[in-house]
Amino acid sequence: MPEREIPAGTMDDVDAVTRAVLTASRLLVAVSARSLAEVEERVTLPQFRMLVVLATRGATKLVVLADLLQVAPSTAMRMVDRLIAAGLADRRANPGNRRETLLQATDEGRRAVEDVTARRRAEIAAIVARLGPTQRLALIEALGAFNRAGGEPPVTPAAGDPEPHPLGWAVDEARAHKM
Repeated sequence: MPEREIPAGTMDDVDAVTRAVLTASRLLVAVSARSLAEVEERVTLPQFRMLVVLATRGATKLVVLADLLQVAPSTAMRMVDRLIAAGLADRRANPGNRRETLLQATDEGRRAVEDVTARRRAEIAAIVARLGPTQRLALIEALGAFNRAGGEPPVTPAAGDPEPHPLGWAVDEARAHKM
């Protein structure tokens, strides 16, 4: 695929860059929606987001989970109840404090997150493979700068974890540990 030259005047054109990012965002939302197709009958997107947090963090208190998702604890509890009913999450007493309940993804819930992540990764990889090497490098540089400007931490896989925040919802660990 031939590489295009940048039209004159667009280097500093915030509107042109904004339109390009919005178009890319629309593409990424479509990819994400397609990757969720197999679980969408069982969970909503907000519930899946909660499942991702539970799968990546492990056992979590309800108040911490609600804070991480920026929802009210009552809303978080309703979402958890639906995930439990679907067999994707469970609750148990905190062994360190029997008055507290810990929430966690079940094995089935973790598999659902892994499957969705794998489908999303494969579709994005197929799109990226259609770019030339110079375009890929430019995309890495541009998205890196964009992510830094937006305060989004880079995805850096931990050992055995292909993607620590599979849906791009970074978890603020410092804030969560204050709870």
